[in-house]
Amino acid sequence: MYFSRGAGKEEFGMAQCKVIWTKTADLQLVGILEYWVNRNKSATYSKKLLKQVVKKTKQIAKTPEIFPLSDFPETRVAPLDHFSILYKIKNDLIVVTAFWDNRQDPKKLLEILRNQKTN
Repeated sequence: MYFSRGAGKEEFGMAQCKVIWTKTADLQLVGILEYWVNRNKSATYSKKLLKQVVKKTKQIAKTPEIFPLSDFPETRVAPLDHFSILYKIKNDLIVVTAFWDNRQDPKKLLEILRNQKTN
């Protein structure tokens, strides 16, 4: 297994599967982590959340079809407390397209996913 970060992407590799975070998903995750550090004046919650994200991402890498399809084409959603990891399976590659705070307006998420499809 390996973990690397660069050029706005994070990768987790396990056996045959590799998980890549798009720049959009990476920026969303970092933004949420920074928000909670500033709001709580402590990194404790953000560190806990990041550990949960890593654990869920490893679960996705092992069994990518375990989570249900969303309403958006070919996109699955892995729930994580108040958050969701949205991803697509492309052969032996898993692409995380969004890290979403479920308390936000879902119309914003649809707009982000639509823009990724056209880019």
